[in-house]
Amino acid sequence: MYVPSHNRMDERAKQLAFMRQYSFAALVSAGAGLQATHLPLVVGEEGGAVRLLGHQARANPQWREFADGAEVLAIFQGPHAYVSPSLYQHQPSVPTWNYAAVHAAGRLRLRDSREDRLRILRELVAVTDPPYLARMEQLPEDFLTLKLKGIVAFEIEVTRLEARWKLSQDRTPEERRAIAGALAGHADGAARETAALMRALDPAP
Repeated sequence: MYVPSHNRMDERAKQLAFMRQYSFAALVSAGAGLQATHLPLVVGEEGGAVRLLGHQARANPQWREFADGAEVLAIFQGPHAYVSPSLYQHQPSVPTWNYAAVHAAGRLRLRDSREDRLRILRELVAVTDPPYLARMEQLPEDFLTLKLKGIVAFEIEVTRLEARWKLSQDRTPEERRAIAGALAGHADGAARETAALMRALDPAP
């Protein structure tokens, strides 16, 4: 990912918090050809190492490219919004787009035993729908077995994290305030989220 120095976000805690908030990611692999799957991922950290857990349908051909240790890229996309040049003090100016994203590259290993598939499903449910976890444990065994047969589970050991917060850091404080104010009043929820990110990054707006 192209990341100019003024857009870099290198704080690990903020990267991980962002990945957990926007955990529905695109998992990209390049085997015989580029493939991508959109899916939720569980983001964990242990001893400074970041790991991602997930699963996909066994009918999805992408997983067949996952030789042990295959390199993959998980893309976490956050809110984004159009920025009108009319909000800039200095003219002429051109339109742009504000956004935040994290790219997590790493080595994927299949975790395809029944126990691993069940463990990874439990972790996903624990993160996304904790009250359902107790009900999941009471599912009929034959039903659960059938569902587990339909998925492939995996774990990604992240080897590189890149984050870009493109939030008008190159504009003046007055322009950043104007942009954040315009986005905060927008009908689009993603624009309002982008304004909140701008204000969290820089108290000036």
